[in-house]
Amino acid sequence: MGRTNRKRRSTLANRAIAASAALALGGGGLLAANIYASAGEGGDSPQNAQTTAAGVATIKCPDVGQQLTDVPDGARQGVDQELAKLDQQVTDAYKRLADTRQAQAGDSGYVDNAILGPLKSKRTATIDRIGINIRNAGGQPPQGAEQMAQCEGVPAEQPDPAAGDGQDQADGQDQGQDQGDGQDQGQDQGDGQDQGQDQGDGQDQGQEGNGPVADDFQDITQVQPTGGPQGVDGNGLAANGDSGSQGTFTTNCGTNENENRNSDNVIVAPGVSNGAQHQHDYVGNQANDAFASDEDLANGDTTCENQGDKSSYFWPVLRVQDGQDDIDANAPGGGQDGNVGTIIQASEAQLKFVGNKQSDVTAMPEALRIITGDAKAFVNGNGNANTNWSCTGFEDRQLTDKYPLCPEGSSVVRTTNFQSCWDGQNIDSANHRDHVDFVNEDGSCSNGFQAIPQLQVRLVYDVDAPQIQNGQVQNPFAVDSFPDQLHKPITDHNDFINFFNEETMNQVVDCINSGQDCQ
Repeated sequence: MGRTNRKRRSTLANRAIAASAALALGGGGLLAANIYASAGEGGDSPQNAQTTAAGVATIKCPDVGQQLTDVPDGARQGVDQELAKLDQQVTDAYKRLADTRQAQAGDSGYVDNAILGPLKSKRTATIDRIGINIRNAGGQPPQGAEQMAQCEGVPAEQPDPAAGDGQDQADGQDQGQDQGDGQDQGQDQGDGQDQGQDQGDGQDQGQEGNGPVADDFQDITQVQPTGGPQGVDGNGLAANGDSGSQGTFTTNCGTNENENRNSDNVIVAPGVSNGAQHQHDYVGNQANDAFASDEDLANGDTTCENQGDKSSYFWPVLRVQDGQDDIDANAPGGGQDGNVGTIIQASEAQLKFVGNKQSDVTAMPEALRIITGDAKAFVNGNGNANTNWSCTGFEDRQLTDKYPLCPEGSSVVRTTNFQSCWDGQNIDSANHRDHVDFVNEDGSCSNGFQAIPQLQVRLVYDVDAPQIQNGQVQNPFAVDSFPDQLHKPITDHNDFINFFNEETMNQVVDCINSGQDCQ
């Protein structure tokens, strides 16, 4: 039977790590960890599942950026650049983790001594520089630098076979765990060829061996209806309803026909090339890169039909791990950071602004920045996660921690409801979150925040469902991610920078507050 997608998140992360980590020991930069093998008939029973190899699946570090809630404006850019260095340090350590499996197998202290120890030293120095930046700007440097510098290896723990969480396929096959034939999960095909890895020339094919795996997918027809996109743990609730401000404003900005992509993030890592370490699709404003100023964005071209909308809308690309080289195969943010395969352009990209259940909405300020979701949710936990995966024809059924397996004729859908409560003062905040908030369940805003138009993004992809048989996955799709996040669906995220001109923003507000549907 299918499983519902609402389980305790504390166990989900460990189970997903375990599934992702169950790859083959060996060279080529493969991520190696637990391999679950059958010990005879009935191999999926708890007593027959056994660990034949143990290891560390990925690296978990405190998210320093989310703990910096009070950074003076004069220190923001310098601090953001140091935070990007922390991200790069984790990526470098993760790659070393993946490349040294033989050394780890022969030395139980290798990960601590050769990977986590040097990583802590580098992080300590970087966090110290963050403190200096803040102090020099008149602020209070963060406390507990040593604790923030310490990272840990996340082991590939054996999952609880009784826990479920969407692993069993409708045909009774176990997606992500026991294969019954002793073959490696998500890797070896029946003919001995590596599904997601070797192209035939010895090069890595599938996301550098770090996901996704079969357990990251679920048959949408086996999911219980939830009524529509809801986000994770209450995040991402839709603000529109049958009371309050009931209008809508839809802006048509295309599906990135220009193929405007980069691996920067001007919100989180301004001035840092490849600050995201994964590719973003951009629609709307065409001037968005790591070095774009607000003036650059205000003067940029836009793909939006309404030329009064120069806002920037961007999200991580979706790829199919088909063994094909895309244009960034050898570039930062692409193959160099484990993001490989064919980038899929959305067939639809709906950008709609809606109202508030309780009140009128007020105009967004120019250059307001909103990030929703968490690109590091796999190791950070779900506090900021905001993901909704579904299929056309089944959008009353939503997945937050799985990619959907859509039936023939149905397309993959990514839906995001943004924060729509604003503090009334700031266009950004030190952690890029505190100046905005999600609505409460009744649609109201807390803490004196005021309602603004809620951006709702719906992306549709005509992509074939991957084939999953006996716990093996062929040609899976996945969002780009930081390498240590293992391309998990829970890491999906979305970004917005408001550059509606004043006249057009006033039209948006008037349409919503008067109950009209405009575009």
